[in-house]
Amino acid sequence: MNWDQIEGGWKQLKGKVQEKWGDMTGDELDRVEGKREQLVGLVQQKYGRAKEEAEREVDDWGRGL
Repeated sequence: MNWDQIEGGWKQLKGKVQEKWGDMTGDELDRVEGKREQLVGLVQQKYGRAKEEAEREVDDWGRGL
């Protein structure tokens, strides 16, 4: 799935995000609004990942949808 599709279907995909990254709250995901860079930043913040690692993790998740 590409990021335009993810952004467009964000409300439906938030549950899948919480399955993958369970420490994220609904409010945090509402603020992300399906934006890749914001999700990458949240993964960095919540899980202490380096930017490159968080980008890879988010991209892998998106491709798996």
